[in-house]
Amino acid sequence: MERREAFSRLRPVCPACGYIHFIDPKVAVGVVLEDHGRILLIRRANPPEQGQWSFPAGFVDSGEDPARAAEREAQEETGLSVQVLKVLDVVARAAPNEGADILIVYSAQAVGGTLAPGDDAADARYFGPSEIPADLAFPSTRKIVGEWKAMRPPPPTLPPS
Repeated sequence: MERREAFSRLRPVCPACGYIHFIDPKVAVGVVLEDHGRILLIRRANPPEQGQWSFPAGFVDSGEDPARAAEREAQEETGLSVQVLKVLDVVARAAPNEGADILIVYSAQAVGGTLAPGDDAADARYFGPSEIPADLAFPSTRKIVGEWKAMRPPPPTLPPS
């Protein structure tokens, strides 16, 4: 293989037969799961961003439906069985340490299981808008959690006494 211009980009091309190898993007999924106005975050047990907080997320396997991958990843990392409700956002890679080129973020609801960290999560717990840890992993986590906080109703104000 040698690198040649093909379809407006440098790509690996076989000089003997002309086969062009297209490098496919890596796709990941994440889940925003709420309970009583709080968001579920996991503390990452492994690099990258080990020890920092993120929503449950992971890679989509070849041939796997992304929504089912999101449900699988949530169950593996939190012990909760979840049902995907809708797509919240699609985020392009913002930093080299993010791992995926494309992140599909879903909202979901718990339908069973018991909250317990698993797989590559060292901890799993719910946080209210004012309790979000400062050490959030990845620009995509900060973006999604920031959007989630912005959509929360403001705390009630007490009338002057």
